[in-house]
Amino acid sequence: MRTITVVTISALLAVGSCGGGNHDFRRPSPRDARSPCPMLNSLANHGYLPRNGKNVSIDQIVNGIDEALNISPLSTRPVAEFAATTSTTGNPTTLDLDDLNQHGVIEHDGSLSRSDFALGDNHSFNPKIYNTVAKFFTKDVISIKTAAQARRARLIAAATQNPSYNFTAREDQFSQFETALYLAVYGKGTEGNAKTKWVNIMFREERIPYKEGYKRPTNVILNEHIVELAEKVAAAA
Repeated sequence: MRTITVVTISALLAVGSCGGGNHDFRRPSPRDARSPCPMLNSLANHGYLPRNGKNVSIDQIVNGIDEALNISPLSTRPVAEFAATTSTTGNPTTLDLDDLNQHGVIEHDGSLSRSDFALGDNHSFNPKIYNTVAKFFTKDVISIKTAAQARRARLIAAATQNPSYNFTAREDQFSQFETALYLAVYGKGTEGNAKTKWVNIMFREERIPYKEGYKRPTNVILNEHIVELAEKVAAAA
């Protein structure tokens, strides 16, 4: 169960209006640290995590995800601890967000929005790559089937373009859960149907789409919900 939980939230680990409190959107400065994950970066850009992305504690990751996205802390804490194994801060309970650039821990080939490690920049948003994914998102909502098709097309393209492409069974599972996460956070429970505009904003702007109508889910997103969605994504592919 711990392994599934780690894989689930490893998927976390994509100028708007306010989300309340001090959670207005601010673009990072060149001095700020950011990760290959648009969702974690969005949390930092809104101040749910330290805005400079440095010395981020395990507790801050757990609490920030809970406060912004209502994902169960019981799921996120094991993964925050796993993410901290990449730490270069000298403190095993903290990390800089760019520590997650380390290849083969959480970051992997076939990202929906980043280049593969062997091809250079594996951490910055790559609009050309994401456009090959977003071209599948032709409707107002992204169904499980559509999300699965977009993911599959990206994996095929990555395998073709990268002579050093490496995609293990564990990384395949990571990838399934990453897709399941955006469907859960910006969709309707285990039905999928994430709002296309919201998903595009997360990936392209690394912003929580408050001004477009997003609100923190009323119901807690549990590990079992992400697992169910991931299984549906795998089956649809």
